[in-house]
Amino acid sequence: MSSGSRNSNPNQRKPKNFSAGWKYKQGNRNQRPAFSRPGDIDVAIIYGWHPVFEALSNPVRKFKRLLATENSAKKLAEKMPQLPIEPTIVKPGDITHLLEPDAVHQGIYLEAAPLCSPTLETLSNNGIVLALDQITDPHNVGAIVRTAAAFNVEAIITTARHSPAATGVLAKSASGGLEHAPFLVVKNLAEALIKLGERGFQRVGLDSDGEADMGNLSLKRPLVLVLGAEGKGLRQRTRECCDVIGRLDMPGQIKSLNVSNAAAISLYAVSKAT
Repeated sequence: MSSGSRNSNPNQRKPKNFSAGWKYKQGNRNQRPAFSRPGDIDVAIIYGWHPVFEALSNPVRKFKRLLATENSAKKLAEKMPQLPIEPTIVKPGDITHLLEPDAVHQGIYLEAAPLCSPTLETLSNNGIVLALDQITDPHNVGAIVRTAAAFNVEAIITTARHSPAATGVLAKSASGGLEHAPFLVVKNLAEALIKLGERGFQRVGLDSDGEADMGNLSLKRPLVLVLGAEGKGLRQRTRECCDVIGRLDMPGQIKSLNVSNAAAISLYAVSKAT
């Protein structure tokens, strides 16, 4: 067999409707924009049934390319007769080659423009905002996004550095939540919290050494809930910019939770704020 490129084989079979504008070569995973930062991505990579369906249902999303296997395209047409973009029919392996190892794409893959972000100035005066202090695991952040969407969080503040991009693994873990809980990317989290405090936001941090149980805090809207990374927790400067630090008191033998689970419990507590 020749040691030349794959394209040197004139008999190589291409998938049906395989676009000449195909962005990434099969097998070359280094070209994926999977690890760019939230403010840097030009294309959001979304795969898996629920994330793609929610994205296609979002009227403000702008789409670049939709790839689907025959079965997934048929299912999609049944659920959404008026598709905003026609799918290119491919084989499952053609999608697999575009993604990180072990990605569960369910035969559907979408490239879309990133969603427009709110700003600190455009946040309402009666909502709940979530702030993430250097939480870097895209699986955890994605799970947090899904929970944030369930609790109608207005925005998720994250930093341009030390944060995963709103694409790929994060989008899959969010299971469609990206369409309902937008990211607000800032350069400096402490400065953002100071500005929100000046606007009247109550700034509530979560830490195992907090001064009171989260369910017993006196809470009011607008409110920003601040979560730190597992292990490190809130950075000192971030803590200093919070009005109060709450904790979660666990009655069982296990006293600590995964940050995404802690986010869910804390959001339930602060959602009672009036």
